[in-house]
Amino acid sequence: MRDTQPPQGGSPAVAKRRLKVLVTAEEAYPAFERAVLDARHDLRMGFRIFDPATRLRSSAGKAVGTDWADLLADALARGVRIELLLGDFDPLMATELHRCCWRTMRMLAGVRELAGPDAAPLVVRPLLHPAAVATLPRLVFWPLTAMILRRRFRELNKLPHAEQALRRAESPGLCALESHPPFWPLPLFPVSHHQKIATIDDRLVYIGGLDLDERRWDSREHDQPAQDTWHDVQLLLEDAALARSVRAHLDSVPAVTAGRAAPPPAPGLLRTLSRRRRHGSLALAPKTVVRDLAVEHYRQVRRAEQLIYLETQFFRDLRLARRLAARARSQPGLKLIVVIPAAPEVVAFTQAPPLDGRFGDFLQTRCLMRLRRAFGDRLLVASPVQPRRSNGVDAGAERASLRGSPLVYLHSKVSIFDDRAAIVSSANLNGRSLSWDTETGVCLSDPDEVAQVRARVMGAWLDDEPPPEALDPATAFGYWRGLAQANARSAPARRRGFLVPYDIRAARATALPVPGAPEEMV
Repeated sequence: MRDTQPPQGGSPAVAKRRLKVLVTAEEAYPAFERAVLDARHDLRMGFRIFDPATRLRSSAGKAVGTDWADLLADALARGVRIELLLGDFDPLMATELHRCCWRTMRMLAGVRELAGPDAAPLVVRPLLHPAAVATLPRLVFWPLTAMILRRRFRELNKLPHAEQALRRAESPGLCALESHPPFWPLPLFPVSHHQKIATIDDRLVYIGGLDLDERRWDSREHDQPAQDTWHDVQLLLEDAALARSVRAHLDSVPAVTAGRAAPPPAPGLLRTLSRRRRHGSLALAPKTVVRDLAVEHYRQVRRAEQLIYLETQFFRDLRLARRLAARARSQPGLKLIVVIPAAPEVVAFTQAPPLDGRFGDFLQTRCLMRLRRAFGDRLLVASPVQPRRSNGVDAGAERASLRGSPLVYLHSKVSIFDDRAAIVSSANLNGRSLSWDTETGVCLSDPDEVAQVRARVMGAWLDDEPPPEALDPATAFGYWRGLAQANARSAPARRRGFLVPYDIRAARATALPVPGAPEEMV
């Protein structure tokens, strides 16, 4: 496992390359559409979720059709070869995500027909990460998994015939378990391909934390019901060398994760990659083979002097928390801003949070308490909420609101270190993203690029252009702490921007340790 040398993704940025920082799908989807429309010969993608029924938003995109199926058919008809590495999921424990994958496969088969007989090739690979849970742990879970399987088929068999047939067509992995030997534990596949990345004509790279579907559509105003909001960040870079690295990475993922090949060099690209273990009957976890994203975060923490800004869906990795705490003790002037959602999605919008959400709250609370002890009043943990009171259109669950306002669900993954470096990726700051799942990102070190990321990412939490003191590493902490505290004391309509202090007491109330469970599981 490569974790002792500086990762290739930390190499110096290409001077004067074109960079767009895209905040929310309102900016990212149209930019991606235009990039596909400009493609001449090649489009390669790797996504966790890719729904061809997603509506087109740009005027140029609407000129060729109504949704991404039309856009892809147009590209194929123009001679653009398209390859998609599509994440598949454990059919038993993640049945709806498994269905989502195969629904996309069915729709893309129609895109091939729509493009016509002379169209360029469309190659789609549904890829289930092959790192299966070993035999002995599956024996432990056997009563639970057998019960879940019976429930899945009871629900399926209650459906009308036509709907049942469609569900079966979209759930091939689940249907295969129908004939599984009854006296042998069911297979389990806990690892996923979590990347969200594309390269166009070996020239442009689209990378970050945003998949493609209607659930993820939102604007920077976030003026939707809480359960429909989605805040994310994606980059569009014009960089031929990085594009070649993305191509090499996407081409290698199936063989690397299966343990048939070593990961290729990918200069400029940060990755997490794991493979299935070749031996052993006890393993719950895969074998990590590349952990660039973790190593680069650790390296940047060691160098930080004034301000670290972390915007992430989850902060659950104790190894990173320990390194941040150590740096806080050795660098008394260092300050830390952490922006996270008020609650995980599976907790925020349900009255009875599931076990994985409660375990995640336990891990995150533990990390944040460690940071609080180390940083003291040099730490700000904030969450975005809408500038209005919760009402009947918002989910009624207790943690769907914070400080009297509906939350803005944050999914972005951005880390900024002083004015030296910015990491944008698909990886959360949890063990799963930093050790298990397939993840991709970049580390920007050109000062102009870092400043652009800071202005667009941090500035998105204000109603208008951020003042200089909100962005300067020497003054930003005081500005944002003052703003969050003032917002906490103000009525929603009188607040400035979106950020209020995170409520760690609410997280403690739902937090639940799960003895024996790997921290990387959530």
